[in-house]
Amino acid sequence: MLIGDVARRSGVSARMLRHYDSLGLVRPTGRTGSGYREYSGEDIRRIFHVESLRSLGLSLREVARALDDPGFRPSELVDDLVRQTQERIAVETALLTRLRRIGAAEPAEWEDVLQIVALLHALGSENPASRQRAALSSAEEAAVPVEALVEAALHEEDPNVAGALRWAVAQSGEAALELLAEGLASPVAEVRERAVRSIAEIPHERAVALLEGALRSPDSMVRGHAALTLGAQAAQATEGECEERGAADVVPALVEMIVEGRNDVDAADALSALARRPASADRIATALVGRLADGPDDLPARRRLTQALADVPGVTAARALAELAHDEDPAVALTAAYLLTLREARDPD
Repeated sequence: MLIGDVARRSGVSARMLRHYDSLGLVRPTGRTGSGYREYSGEDIRRIFHVESLRSLGLSLREVARALDDPGFRPSELVDDLVRQTQERIAVETALLTRLRRIGAAEPAEWEDVLQIVALLHALGSENPASRQRAALSSAEEAAVPVEALVEAALHEEDPNVAGALRWAVAQSGEAALELLAEGLASPVAEVRERAVRSIAEIPHERAVALLEGALRSPDSMVRGHAALTLGAQAAQATEGECEERGAADVVPALVEMIVEGRNDVDAADALSALARRPASADRIATALVGRLADGPDDLPARRRLTQALADVPGVTAARALAELAHDEDPAVALTAAYLLTLREARDPD
């Protein structure tokens, strides 16, 4: 078969077939009397083998080695091709993500595009100061896509930069909440914690709903941040809003933090703030007393629960302290007796 026929039937141009011949990759087995290349059936099979290997990304040199080297091991080359392809896909995916983010910002001028690109580069900088400056300037210099800010906030390890990023994310308001909700479901504990901390700084009803849902999270750190935030919000809300903001669900979570000794001082302060409401005070005292009745295994937990009753007004807390003043644990008894003395001095009636 002459070169023109081979080119038409194989889809490989005559020019490329001549190139294969010059490289010794596919040499026609014969020549016509006029000197034209003449390909046999075996030659054509080799052409298809060459094209098949090239479709996998092999260079012509690698193709020649694969076809002619008896010691060639395909698995090693395939593994290398897999790695190269993964790297190429990662680069292309990063570029696609960046382009989509720039498009989402709807830049009006090329100057806006360049500014957004500069901020995106800065957010990915290895220098914490550069990342922090980019976060703080994001709300002023250019409309950095919320996806980029949330992604940066969920993966930032430097505490100063993380604070700046949470502020920047909070400026996006409701637009960031769906992405942060996905962060709450992350398999990485650090990402879940950063997500709940970011949600806590967004003043929106949807954020409150996410925090209330986070009270049921299996992650104690997530539950704790949600409880502290909701507790502070409930303490500042009007009496009618208190129940609406999930205060009833917050109390058990705060009590559990005290038992576990995890941010227990902050949890006790939150309960104290909530206890300023007469209705909440009785519920909080009942929760603390009930947890004491359950008998935590470690004595430090009982002491922390006793101390948490200090600023809880009402009869329930007073009666509990009176009973605890005779507790078997001397430290608990002394703490309760001291707290009773303080209460009597503060409220002699």
